[in-house]
Amino acid sequence: MTNLSTFNKDMTDNRWTKFKLTADFDSDVRSIYEAWATPAGLQSWFLRKADFYTIAGRQREAEEFIKKEDTYSWYWHGYNDETVENGQVLENNGADLLKFTFSGGSIVTVDIQNKYGLTLIELTQENIPPEDDPSKNLYVQCQIGWTFYLTNLKSIIEGGKDLRNKRVDLFTSFK
Repeated sequence: MTNLSTFNKDMTDNRWTKFKLTADFDSDVRSIYEAWATPAGLQSWFLRKADFYTIAGRQREAEEFIKKEDTYSWYWHGYNDETVENGQVLENNGADLLKFTFSGGSIVTVDIQNKYGLTLIELTQENIPPEDDPSKNLYVQCQIGWTFYLTNLKSIIEGGKDLRNKRVDLFTSFK
């Protein structure tokens, strides 16, 4: 008879360390890329504030394109400035591909392509650390978050409606 606890220790279960999401947009690749690759673009659909810094430490302007090796500090609506995500841009080809560090040491890759008459985003988050506490599970929490924000990007790009709740008082009343 096989001892399952020994089997599980020997066999790494990678199902919870990586996920991939795909979203389609009725837009051009460049517009979607700009929404991901500039501080102003990210603030239009994703973040309250997106600060990027060059290797020399200069803060990038709102419309300036981010570059490989930039570092960032991201701030969300509904949270004060003490809640911040810091990371680094690992790759940026200047046209349709970005890769950056994210929560828990994970890595997010955003690949933007024109296929089937649509612009597609394939977002992959990998190197997600294991977590025993389900409330802290990045695999689940990040997948939920990215699904919402990709939906919000589609809403803004295709219709102009921002789905984010920007009222801090509503967030604090549920905490």
